[in-house]
Amino acid sequence: MNGNASAAIQTWSTDAVPAPQRLDYWIGAVCEGFLEMDVTSSFTGSFNATLESAPLGAIGVNRVRGTAQDVYRRRRAIAHSRSNYYYLLCKTDSPWVAVQDDRSARMLPGDVVMVDSRRCYEFHFLQRADTLSLELPTAWVEAWLPDAADQVARRIDGQSGWGCVLSGFVQQLSPEVALQPPMPAALLTDYLGGLLSLAAGTHGTATPSESGRAELRRRVLDATRERHAEPGLTAASVARGLGISERSLHRALSEGATTFAAALTGFRMQVARRMLGDARFDRLSIAEIGFRVGLTDASHFVRQCRRHLGATPGTLRRQR
Repeated sequence: MNGNASAAIQTWSTDAVPAPQRLDYWIGAVCEGFLEMDVTSSFTGSFNATLESAPLGAIGVNRVRGTAQDVYRRRRAIAHSRSNYYYLLCKTDSPWVAVQDDRSARMLPGDVVMVDSRRCYEFHFLQRADTLSLELPTAWVEAWLPDAADQVARRIDGQSGWGCVLSGFVQQLSPEVALQPPMPAALLTDYLGGLLSLAAGTHGTATPSESGRAELRRRVLDATRERHAEPGLTAASVARGLGISERSLHRALSEGATTFAAALTGFRMQVARRMLGDARFDRLSIAEIGFRVGLTDASHFVRQCRRHLGATPGTLRRQR
């Protein structure tokens, strides 16, 4: 890494190591300069890459140049991360692919895409890895994009509309510009946030109709009912399965005067009451019935029954 001062461009280059060690060096550089990720390449014998990074106010400006490669952000890496960000990427020389949440964005030169490092993603740089990547604090992005989670791995067309304006602005950023910005960094980042909001289509979006909100609420409840037996089921997991943001899920339920936790517990207790009241399930222990409704801790299951059904599981069995 070159440059010790805070106002210097940090640089990692595979030129610093012998050819057989370059891919391993690059994986370490990516983990140090970005976050923990895995990198593979079919060009190990001729692999080369460089990462240059500099801060621009609250965001980071990163420029990558290098051989074709595949980049993976996996669950294990996410679990180890102390910090997470959104990344906004733009590549101008060749097509590539970004994947997140089972959504695949096939990118053309100049297109822009965003990913969230709190969820698994993949980048497939098919010809070259030359890319500009902006590191964006999660709170900053979510202040500009109310449904930020819905925007990941969605191709923003860099050739038309606000996407074209966003792409042009992003392409003007570089580590060198970050060190000597043409105007205060706060103004540049605000401009970026506004363009991102416009390009993502969230600015001036019409409020969904009441029928649309009711339909979304029904979908959320149906999905939660269907998956109630999954231990540790979360709102985030249900939202991902529906292709919506967690915020949208909570908003839909709140408009129906309920919460995800209340809905999930209600579905679990409905099934538990039915099983405890049916002699065909007497061969199952109380703990096994709890497990079948998604509660792996038997004592927690007993407490939930007492609170929501008015009696312990054993009492409910005897009272039928």
